[in-house]
This record gives sequence, structure tokens and C-alpha cells, in this order.
Amino acid sequence: MDADAAHTANVEVTEAAAKRIARILSGEPGKTALRVSVEGGGCSGFSYKFDLVEGPDEGDTAIERDGATVFVDDISLIYLGGSVIDFVDDLMGQSFQIRNPNAVASCGCGTSFSL
Repeated sequence: MDADAAHTANVEVTEAAAKRIARILSGEPGKTALRVSVEGGGCSGFSYKFDLVEGPDEGDTAIERDGATVFVDDISLIYLGGSVIDFVDDLMGQSFQIRNPNAVASCGCGTSFSL
């Protein structure tokens, strides 16, 4: 793994996201990872879903960085290829954001997209 990013199946978790995931999980007994998935719906066609989970489901890909783990299921991984999972703290607030090169449009809140 290089010093700048954790890459698995061309999905990257930034240092900021890893730190925030680890911090959130430290206060959630029994939860060991963040699951990121893609679902139909949302104002642009697909939406990202974030859940705290106890462990992987069958077929999950695990992305690990700095003590934090992100699980992505096989179907969502198709839509997330090349994406960067980041945590942003700015004037608009704090949130996990996904920079997805496959998305041709996204909503203003950054939680839904279309291909």
C-alpha cells in the first residue's frame, strides 16, 4: 500500500475518511466497519448508502486504511470503480463524500448520481 492512499478494486479511502471512520466506530460497540453501497433512487438515479456494520457479508470487498475498514458489495463495486471515499469538514458541514469518475451527473448534496 502506498503512503497516500488505500486502494482496493480501484476504490480509494482517504486519510481523512479513515480517521473519521475509526473515530465513529470507537463509539459504536460491536460495529467494526463502514459499509458503502449503491442503491437505486435518489434525485439523480442512484444514491450512496452508508451503514455501520459488525462484519462483512458474503462477497464483500474490504478496503482497509489506518485501522479503518470499509466494506463494498460486489454490485456496488461496479458503480464505484475508480472512486475516492473522503470525509469533508467545510462551511457546508461534515460529511462523507464520494468522488465517482463514473457519474455523469450528481445532485447538489452529493449523495446521488447518474451514469
